[in-house]
Amino acid sequence: MKLLEAKSITKSFGETRALRGVSFDLLRGEVHALAGENGAGKSTLIQVITGAIAADSGTLEIGGRGVERNDPARARSLGVAAIYQQPALFPHLSVAENIALALEQGNGWRRVDWKERKGRARELLAQTGTAIAPERLGSTLSMPEQQIVEIAKAIGANAKILIMDEPTASLTDREAERLLAIIARLRERGAGIIYISHRLEEISAIADRVTVLRDGQTVGTRRRGEVDRGELIAMMVGREISVFAKRESPAGAVAMEVRTLSNDDAGLREISFSLRAGEILGFAGLVGSGRTELAETLFGISPADSGEILIGGARVRIESPERAIRAGVGYVPEDRRRHGVILEMPVASNTSLANLGAVSRNGLIDAAAERELAARYVRELRVKTPSVYAAAGELSGGNQQKIALARWLAIAPKVLMLDEPTQGVDVGSKAEIHALIGELASRGMAILMISSELEEILAISDRIAVMRRGSIRGIFSREQATAEKIAALALGQ
Repeated sequence: MKLLEAKSITKSFGETRALRGVSFDLLRGEVHALAGENGAGKSTLIQVITGAIAADSGTLEIGGRGVERNDPARARSLGVAAIYQQPALFPHLSVAENIALALEQGNGWRRVDWKERKGRARELLAQTGTAIAPERLGSTLSMPEQQIVEIAKAIGANAKILIMDEPTASLTDREAERLLAIIARLRERGAGIIYISHRLEEISAIADRVTVLRDGQTVGTRRRGEVDRGELIAMMVGREISVFAKRESPAGAVAMEVRTLSNDDAGLREISFSLRAGEILGFAGLVGSGRTELAETLFGISPADSGEILIGGARVRIESPERAIRAGVGYVPEDRRRHGVILEMPVASNTSLANLGAVSRNGLIDAAAERELAARYVRELRVKTPSVYAAAGELSGGNQQKIALARWLAIAPKVLMLDEPTQGVDVGSKAEIHALIGELASRGMAILMISSELEEILAISDRIAVMRRGSIRGIFSREQATAEKIAALALGQ
């Protein structure tokens, strides 16, 4: 039985044709993956299905009925729910309140049964395999926790058609496995799931079928087992993509040394490590192990309580991001849309933001200098943008990540910290970012990289530090490191 069928969907935005006659269907109890590079048309098709935008032409059927004037309320009433890569929780409301807003109905005079509301939230969260407290505020949740709350909302809505847009992008491998188990249970109940992911191993593991889009067109639909990873990549990008492996190169002098660093508020305890020029030091561990908190401490967002930080052999006090920048430390954060780039600002302004002194004259921005700086990094990083004056929010995820990188490259840092640098980007952009990181290291930049993807950590790192509960449990060389050893330390074994 078909839960959904889209036929010959077209959609244009001005002169840009986002969809060119795309067809897609979803069966009851099926996981149908939607694959393609950023800009292939996946998000536009999803917006048509959820009623966020109207197609220019084509037909849409949900539950066997034609839907002519779709909108978000109509789509929800027909059993369509979507979980997006960027959670949409209200930061100042509790988890229980965020879930209730999506599920509860009634007039303004209805008295709230707080006990029932919290109990319902706890029950839905338990179905995801987690125990997030319903009383916690949205602002206190990590990215993976926000994603899990969104999943709980969709489960509570008893959605017949569940759209998951990069649901595991910010999850560790273990958390991703838990999510895939939840998806399997939903499928057994008869729900149909449209699954969008750049993690091709997930698509191979869970999808019954996969449809590939490229340049707004349907390239083809294949059943599980009919296409291998290499063929799938070729369908997506129209060319072969080689897996990046860092070139062997001698490390230089110690660029950063951390001695018994502790931060009670961040849960960090006696962190010690060194990082050399030209070296990529990968940080692995479960979400909540303290990796991001360590980066924020080293960048002065949450200053350390004790311990020492040395840059180039000189002891520095990093009590603010300004001090970190002055010391030669750059930081590309995990959540690029909230903290990495300012979506409403143009590419040029985003690029110069950490180094305004280089593009200012007498306290005023020199527009020509800012344009020249941005154009340089657009060329070097191969950013796909109409111009340096296009808003960052108009770019694809991979290109936004490149702009976030450009901001810190503009200060010529001695140490560059990257938190989940390829999270949620397509395979083509991921390969380009990997190559770029390798190139920066070969030029002598010291790079601290946090990643939840073991494959990425193993491929790109010279050494790998494994964190658990706010401390480093071990550091492996490239030759010593294996997925099993890293997972064992991360899990406390």
